[in-house]
Amino acid sequence: MSKPYVFFTNDVFETQQLASKLAKYLHSGDVITLEGDLGAGKTSFTQGIAKGLEISQVVNSPTFTIIKEYYGRIPLYHMDVYRLEDGAEDLGFEEYFYGEGVTMIEWASMIHEFLPEELLNIKIEKISNDQRKITFEPKGERYIQLCEEFSRNEDFSD
Repeated sequence: MSKPYVFFTNDVFETQQLASKLAKYLHSGDVITLEGDLGAGKTSFTQGIAKGLEISQVVNSPTFTIIKEYYGRIPLYHMDVYRLEDGAEDLGFEEYFYGEGVTMIEWASMIHEFLPEELLNIKIEKISNDQRKITFEPKGERYIQLCEEFSRNEDFSD
C-alpha cells in the first residue's frame, strides 16, 4: 500500500476549497471513495469537487436516489450507497466507474465487491465541531501520481 496524504481543515469552506483544488487534477474515469461518520463532511467535500469541475447545479446528498449526475467540465456521478443492504445488487456501477465522468462514492465499503482495484479513498474524520482530518489513500499508480502531484503543487497554508 502506498503512503497516505494527510490534510487538516478548520471549517467547511476549507474542506470545500481542498476538494476544489483536487478537482483540477481529476480526469474522466476517476473513482473517489469517501468514508467518514455521519456529518463528517463527505457531501461538503463532494460540493467542493463539483465547484472545481465547474458544476453550477446545487449538489446535495443522493441518499434516497443513490446516484445523482451533474454536468460541468467533466460529469460528476455522486453516489450514496449507505441505504444498500449487504450483498447490494450491481446497479450498473461499472458504467459509471469507467464512464465519461468522475465518480464520488459515499459509504463505498457497502459496495466494496463492485469497486475497481484502483481508486482514491478519502477518509474524513471529525477532530472538533469544525476541524477535519482528511486522509487521501491512493490505490494504484494513477492515484499515487495524482496525490504526489497534488501535494507538491498546491499551497495548503493559510
